[in-house]
Amino acid sequence: MAHRTSSSTGRPAPPPPSRCCAPRPGREPHDRPLRELIGELSTLSADFRTMWAAHDARIRHEGVKRLQHPEVGLLELTYQSLDLPVSQRAVHDLSLYTAEPGSTSEDHLRLLAGLAATRPRAAEPTDRLS
Repeated sequence: MAHRTSSSTGRPAPPPPSRCCAPRPGREPHDRPLRELIGELSTLSADFRTMWAAHDARIRHEGVKRLQHPEVGLLELTYQSLDLPVSQRAVHDLSLYTAEPGSTSEDHLRLLAGLAATRPRAAEPTDRLS
């Protein structure tokens, strides 16, 4: 992947606006701190203004994630994310990750499950809130 440079400074350009951040103003139109942050970034950075105006941000609800786990190595997991109906201001989703049957990733997930099952459990908190 080619590295982008800022048109105004010649330095490496910042990454595009976060794919999880950009749609939020539409979901949360009354989130004043978020609106202020976007305004400040737009004022300070021509590159941000250009990227924000392009709306190159979208929420992906399905796809493949590649994760490097420190104990078992590469995991390639198919995911699906479902929006959950909750209160007006809250945004929650349920993300499901699965490995293809018979894949190396499935073997790695089974290994992780075995490791988790054989490790001592952390002590249960004693001061639970009711």
